Amino acid sequence: MASSQVLVPVNRTIRKKGNEEAEGFTLKAGMKNTKVRGPPSADAFKERPAKPTSFRKFYERGDFPIQLEHDTKGNKIAWKVEIEKLDFHHYLPLFFDGLCEVTHPYEFFSRQGVHDMLEHGSHKVLPVIPQLIIPIKNALNTRKKSSVCTSLKILQHLVISANCIGEALVPYYRQILPILNIFKNKNINKGDGI
Repeated sequence: MASSQVLVPVNRTIRKKGNEEAEGFTLKAGMKNTKVRGPPSADAFKERPAKPTSFRKFYERGDFPIQLEHDTKGNKIAWKVEIEKLDFHHYLPLFFDGLCEVTHPYEFFSRQGVHDMLEHGSHKVLPVIPQLIIPIKNALNTRKKSSVCTSLKILQHLVISANCIGEALVPYYRQILPILNIFKNKNINKGDGI
């Protein structure tokens, strides 16, 4: 009695030299003819989503004494109360919190509100500095180019708005500077293309 055996071809993969890929620091990576894959991207420059800000909540509720004024020169804020009479301990940190916003009208109101308050209430800004650090850090941590640039312009205006503000920021450098350290080499020289 003859049994019929069917030979099934074995599906063998032909390996070419250097074709095998492996993760780094594994046994496979030490084998012959293996290519080690590079490390994954750290995403240091990747934009981070901003959390919902309290500025947006207060604006939508109508708690700010501001409204939009259309002018021939562009938009500006019409303050319902004199800026010098505002409670800077309450309003200035809220406006700084809005620096994370990138949509209109929140972005415009927060940026312009901060500039107006720094211009008109220079002597009231110094005691509020500790409350401004976390909103500044949050705006820089979004890593969106528009938010980072706006935050840097606001920091410049903050430092020149009154005396001793620069010295008051020194204890908080450890919270602000690491984010700036990431972007220090990210300058594109466009030369004459500006």
